Amino acid sequence: MKKPKGKRFYHEKNSALFFGVLILSGCTVHKQMTPVGGSKADGTIRMEYHVGESYGTFEKASVDIMQAQSLAAQKCRVWGYDGAEAFGGQTSQCTDPSPMGCRQMDVYVEYQCVGGKASQN
Repeated sequence: MKKPKGKRFYHEKNSALFFGVLILSGCTVHKQMTPVGGSKADGTIRMEYHVGESYGTFEKASVDIMQAQSLAAQKCRVWGYDGAEAFGGQTSQCTDPSPMGCRQMDVYVEYQCVGGKASQN
């Protein structure tokens, strides 16, 4: 028995639409920030994560903000502060540009150390 062309076309069309949406929506990848710099005298910690290592332009980062906050606070406590607070923004630097945009980038977040004996100096 032969399948009707109408249903076959319908399924092919839906499959193409599904994969198109999947590609355009990007792939979410969980990221953790790591400390890459800082200044004990200024009481600042610079944290970083990379975007695009797995899926290039289509990668979307899901960053563990609590982990970053905890790690920055831990670094600040070693310097004599009570904790750390994010400055509130982030800076991005494209490391692999392409005609379609940026395939890979580094994202930086600055944290300010707060409280403790070190902040009274």
